[in-house]
Amino acid sequence: MATTGQPKASNDGVPNLPYFTPAHISDPGVPFTPSSSTPTLFTPLEIRSKRLRNRIIVAPMCQYSTAPTGPDVGKLTDYHVATLGHYALKGAGLVFIEATGVQPNGRISPNCPGLWSDAQTEGVKRVSDFIKSQGALSGIQLAHAGRKSSTMPPWVAAPFKKPSLRATKEVGGWPDDVVGPTGGPENSWDGKGLAEDGGFWPPRQLTVEDIKDTVDAFAQAARRAVEAGIDVIEIHAAHGYLIHQFLSPITNRRTDQYGGSFENRTRILVEVIQAIRKVIAEGMPLFLRVSSTEWMEESDLAKQYGSWNVDSTIKLTQLLPALGVDLLDVSSGGNHPEQRINMFASKDYQTKIANQIRQSLKAANLKLFIGAVGLITEAEQARDIVEDRGSDKSIGEEANAAKEMTDAKDGKEPMADVILVARQFMREPEWVLKVGWKLGIDIAWPSQFLRVRFPKL
Repeated sequence: MATTGQPKASNDGVPNLPYFTPAHISDPGVPFTPSSSTPTLFTPLEIRSKRLRNRIIVAPMCQYSTAPTGPDVGKLTDYHVATLGHYALKGAGLVFIEATGVQPNGRISPNCPGLWSDAQTEGVKRVSDFIKSQGALSGIQLAHAGRKSSTMPPWVAAPFKKPSLRATKEVGGWPDDVVGPTGGPENSWDGKGLAEDGGFWPPRQLTVEDIKDTVDAFAQAARRAVEAGIDVIEIHAAHGYLIHQFLSPITNRRTDQYGGSFENRTRILVEVIQAIRKVIAEGMPLFLRVSSTEWMEESDLAKQYGSWNVDSTIKLTQLLPALGVDLLDVSSGGNHPEQRINMFASKDYQTKIANQIRQSLKAANLKLFIGAVGLITEAEQARDIVEDRGSDKSIGEEANAAKEMTDAKDGKEPMADVILVARQFMREPEWVLKVGWKLGIDIAWPSQFLRVRFPKL
């Protein structure tokens, strides 16, 4: 027995797990001694009943690593525990499971995960349990790929020198059940229909009954996510997937209650949000990812039909707080091959849009957290997004300033409340720890990795 005043001589495990994993001495990714000089990036954020230990979120990243057919179709595996769990181990505040199909035909590829069946819940629970055992929150992105579904993983398409390769029935695909708001060969994502050089299947147009079934599928998947212990749900309405297809007048040519006007084109999203909020607890955060613009403003299609742009997103954003959405995850592009931007040529194009949206919310006196996603690869850049560049104050802001969506001192304000990072985590799972080190913050490492901590700068 340890003497009073001496360290406890034990190695306690995380409770309520069917296996042993040590409870960390200090939470990874959290400063040992938070102070007024701690960068906002490394301060906690409370969203409803959940608390992020810092402002760095692992964005959903498709891995194409589940069984395409059979009894294990769509189920998460040890691969997902290993990859997603490692990001949590190394200090991320919230780790998202990749785009997860709410219906079998809602997957991007036959190898994408799903949550349309109770049989898939246990795999999600196992991943969620491990993420949370390392001090992070677990999240899942619920999605339907629409006309971009039934394609092959990118490394399968690469040898064919094609950006996309159709998934046939022989490999678990569903060429006859690819769907969209508008159907026909001309409405395949690349516009090539069944041509030999095409990479996408032509969609069939969803009926109103189909749409109702899809809305319910989102709700049922959310229910399963809750049963699996997930902390945060995100609705995927970006990157040219089904909900984005409905939002855009370029891809939505319907003449019924789900097409035409802004109200009609956003109807499916509003119904999905409402359906999910009905089946999740009041204290559970709900995120929404949108393409803030599809970069089609100057195209001939936009001149004929209009397009989904930043003004459209700002108009949508005004509706979200009352619907129960807590955070807007601001991305862009993906709905049409004629989009006119090279997204990899700029590091801050999306964060500038995120800031514009945030300012519009402030002007309307609405509270909604904003997440910036993009190619963030430098610690200093990440810090500047959630802080006030050029402020004469210390590099940190009180966490409450962002939480309450108020201005920073001197009338200045952060560009976003959280940072969502994807590819950089794949290159460096220890990115959170490296960011802290570069910024000169003494943050906790996993207990098992303490002997290899970076030296203080």
